[in-house]
Amino acid sequence: MGLLEQADKHRANSPMTEAAPNAGDARKSIAHASLTDVGLRRGSNQDSLAVALAADDADWRRRGHLFMVADGMGAHAAGELASKIACESMPHTYRKSLDRSPAEALRHAVVTANASIHTRGQANAEFQGMGTTCCALVLLPRQAIVAHVGDSRVYRLRRGKFEQLTFDHSLVWEMMAAGQMPKGDVANFIPKNIITRSLGPHAEVQVDLEGPLALEPGDTFLLCSDGLSGQVKDEELGELLSALSPSEAVRTLVDVANLRGGPDNITAIVVRVEAVPAGEANDVAVVEPEKTSQVSPFWWGLMALALLVALVLAVARYYAGALISVLVGAASGVAALLQGLSRPQTTPQTAQQGPYGKGPYATFDCMPNAEAVQSAAQLAAQLREATRNEHWTLDWAHFNGLCESASRASSNGDFRSAVRNYMLAISFMMNEIRNQKKTDQRDKSVLDM
Repeated sequence: MGLLEQADKHRANSPMTEAAPNAGDARKSIAHASLTDVGLRRGSNQDSLAVALAADDADWRRRGHLFMVADGMGAHAAGELASKIACESMPHTYRKSLDRSPAEALRHAVVTANASIHTRGQANAEFQGMGTTCCALVLLPRQAIVAHVGDSRVYRLRRGKFEQLTFDHSLVWEMMAAGQMPKGDVANFIPKNIITRSLGPHAEVQVDLEGPLALEPGDTFLLCSDGLSGQVKDEELGELLSALSPSEAVRTLVDVANLRGGPDNITAIVVRVEAVPAGEANDVAVVEPEKTSQVSPFWWGLMALALLVALVLAVARYYAGALISVLVGAASGVAALLQGLSRPQTTPQTAQQGPYGKGPYATFDCMPNAEAVQSAAQLAAQLREATRNEHWTLDWAHFNGLCESASRASSNGDFRSAVRNYMLAISFMMNEIRNQKKTDQRDKSVLDM
C-alpha cells in the first residue's frame, strides 16, 4: 500500500486537545496539547492518554497537574483495555491519596493500576498476560515529578537542550546499562521493542521515579509512546518542540511519524511551562493531613450522662444530688476541652527531597539550524512528490505559500521560523489528504487529461 493510500485510510481515533494558558490561576502557568493516532499499519489503537488538571489553586499546590501516556500490549482487545485501565485508574488514585507526598502518591497510583490490570487479566483467559507501559508527569507549582514503567518516554526541552528523563525498560537499554551490548553490526539484530517491565503481567511491579525537577519558564515536556520515538529521532523531536506551539507540535509529530510509515500507534502530549510562581526553586509541595479530633469519647459521654442524671434528680426534687451531677458533667466537659487543646498539632507532610532517579539519561542539542531546515524541506518535497500523480483537489497555493515563507526565513538565517513553516505546510497537506473524498472531489480536468 502506497503512502497516499495509507494516508487516505488513516484514522485518528482521538481528537487533539489543547488548554489555553489563561484558563484560570491554577492553569495559566501551562499550555498543553495532546493527540493519539492509530497510525497507518494498525487496525486499532492500543495507546491511551490522560490529562488531569488541578481543579483550583489549592489542588494545584497540593497535587499539581497530571499527564500520562500508556501503550498497551496483548492479543485482541487486551492491550487497549490495559492502557485504558491505567489511564482511568491512575489520576483518580493519585488525587485521593492525600496522606502521601506527591511522589509517593504517584508511585502508589502506578502500583494500584498494575494490580487492577493484573486482576482483570487473571479473571479472563482472553486477557491473561495483557499489559501496558506507563509514563506520567506531575507538574507542581515549582517542580516536576516523573514516574514510568516500560519504554514510553518523558522528555524535557530547556534552553536548547533536549533531555530524555526516563530510562527505557527495554532489552537494548538494559544490556547497554549492564555493559553487555555487542559492538558492530551484531547490535542491529537485537530487537528494540522488547520491553523488560510493564504494568499488568505480574502481581507486583517496580516503578521508577525521577525528580523532583525544578521548573523554569519555557520548560517544555513531551510524553510519548514508542510509535513516535521509534520513527522520529530525538534531535528532531527537540527541534520541532523548539519551533512549534504545543498544539502545532503534537499534530506535526504525529504527521511526521505517519509520513515515515506509521507502523505503530502514536501518542504525544506536549506541556509548556508559561510561568513559575515566586519562591524557592527547591520548595516541595506540602500535604495538610486531615485534622480529626483526638479527644476520647469517654469524657463527652460522661458529661452527657451526668447532665441527664442531674435532670432526673432535679425533677425528683433531689437538688443536692442534681447539683453534684451538674458539677461532674461540668468537670467532664472541661477535661474534654483540655485534652483537645493539649493534643499534638499535626504538621504538614513534606514531599521526599529525592533525587528519585539518575535522569536525564540522554541529552541532545536541538536548536533549529540549517541542517534541520534542510531535513524539513526534504520531507515537504517528499510529500509533494507522493501526491504528484494523485488526482485530488488540494490547496497547493496555501502549501506553496508556507514553503516559500520557510525558504525566505532560511535565507535570512531565521531557522526556527523556517522549520516551523515547513512543518505547518506538511501538517496542512496531511490534513488535506485525510479529508480528501476521492469519489466526490476528484479534479475532473486532471482525470480527463
